[in-house]
Amino acid sequence: MTTVPSAIFLSEYLLDLHEGAAFLDGLGAEERESITALGIQSKLGKGDRVFNQGEPHAGIWIIESGRVRTYYAGPTGREITLACWTSGHFVGGPEVFGGGRHVWSADVLDDNTGLLFVSGASLRKLVYEVPDVAIALIEGLVAKGKAYSAAIQMLGTRSVSGRLQQLLLILAYNHGREETDGLVITRTMTNEQIATIVGATRQWVTQSLENLQRKGVLSVSRKEIVVHHPDSLTE
Repeated sequence: MTTVPSAIFLSEYLLDLHEGAAFLDGLGAEERESITALGIQSKLGKGDRVFNQGEPHAGIWIIESGRVRTYYAGPTGREITLACWTSGHFVGGPEVFGGGRHVWSADVLDDNTGLLFVSGASLRKLVYEVPDVAIALIEGLVAKGKAYSAAIQMLGTRSVSGRLQQLLLILAYNHGREETDGLVITRTMTNEQIATIVGATRQWVTQSLENLQRKGVLSVSRKEIVVHHPDSLTE
């Protein structure tokens, strides 16, 4: 079990989802202070928008606390969640220096989420002055690319049932706690939010969880999901 909440996105790998959260850890204290000094800190509430699909890129938002979701909305309004990012990650790429337009949106999942916005112009200035900042940004973008690639692979190669079962395993092993009757996942996601990750409807997710409960694989309540038999969550 990890003690630090990891990001959440569809992936074949259960325990590598926190990669990229420490992209600034390689910087010295002075370099980190430079980034903070050039940034603008803010606190946002649950449901607040960070940026909108179609808006110009302006910079990046480093998550200092809470969770931020990135998602794509199709012409019909249907949403697909790309990832839920946690403390230490950033959102707002890939054009971190500005230019172009966002091809997805981001909103806040938790109240009192802390963000540090650093403009593209400030990042460009730092990259010229502090090469380690450039390395940190590249490493952060590499982690983002791998995450979105993993999600695309899952959406393209797994059935919707397989995606749901894999997401439950990801939540259990990265966000769950071990108790005598299984792995306990605190319900921080609604069935609607789960549906936007696996590419299904809320009704389908509800019915699928009920089916798994009838089979004895897991137990579902409003506050938690208990996975009794993780090995049974296979396609």
